[in-house]
Amino acid sequence: MAKIKLKPKARKGVITIKALVKHPMETGLRKKKGKLVPANHIDHLVILHNGTKMVDADIGSSISKDPYFKFKVPGNKGDTITLKYKDNLGKTGSKTAKSK
Repeated sequence: MAKIKLKPKARKGVITIKALVKHPMETGLRKKKGKLVPANHIDHLVILHNGTKMVDADIGSSISKDPYFKFKVPGNKGDTITLKYKDNLGKTGSKTAKSK
């Protein structure tokens, strides 16, 4: 599971969600010492606000290593934000935080 930094901040009825996911994001096309590095990238990302799906994104291999995402959703201070992801190898990760 990759390390996730999740920082939701509420202001005037809008929560700004900043997320940094530590993930190698390998395309499967790069070579290292003459051999292809196997593909390992995030395929699917979901953002939940108090259990309701707000963002449902299909991510591809073209995103850089340790991707940074920023979203805005309606909400208030104290609301629960959850980020979940699944990569092409079937590994998953999630993080939950309350908006400040």
